[in-house]
Amino acid sequence: LELQSGSFVSVVGQSGCGKSTLLRIIAGLDIPAGGEVRIGGNPVQSVSPDVGILFQESRLLPWYNVEKNIAYGIQGKKNRKEIRDTVYELIELVGLKGFEKALPEQLSGGMQKRVAIARTLAARPKVLLLDEPFGALDAFTKMNMQEEILKLWKREGITMMLVTHDS
Repeated sequence: LELQSGSFVSVVGQSGCGKSTLLRIIAGLDIPAGGEVRIGGNPVQSVSPDVGILFQESRLLPWYNVEKNIAYGIQGKKNRKEIRDTVYELIELVGLKGFEKALPEQLSGGMQKRVAIARTLAARPKVLLLDEPFGALDAFTKMNMQEEILKLWKREGITMMLVTHDS
């Protein structure tokens, strides 16, 4: 399988067929039994900041507000001003302006998902892996989030791979 830079690929299959395992291998979380994964010509041998993964659960830190959850993965990698600028740019990008100080329990499921997306994008990955990211959302929120992901893909030019059992 070869993906072009900036492409969006969906993998659809039934539960248990290996979709999530494929993403875990691409992300460097699991080792393949055979073959090899390369990103930008470089073999994937462990977790890389070039690859972001968005899981089905938002996995936000409940004691951190929106700003701190987004900044979590880039602490120590940028100076304070760069972190603040990145966080506010992403808050604007995912449509959460006005919710900067809100804790995850104060947000809807769709808003929590937006925070998780922003946190993943904060590291500026070249590849974004989406593992059933909308499975826990109601139908209306799911449709909105699918549209938001497509907008982000078009705007940011990130290579994306989405796995789902829901066509």
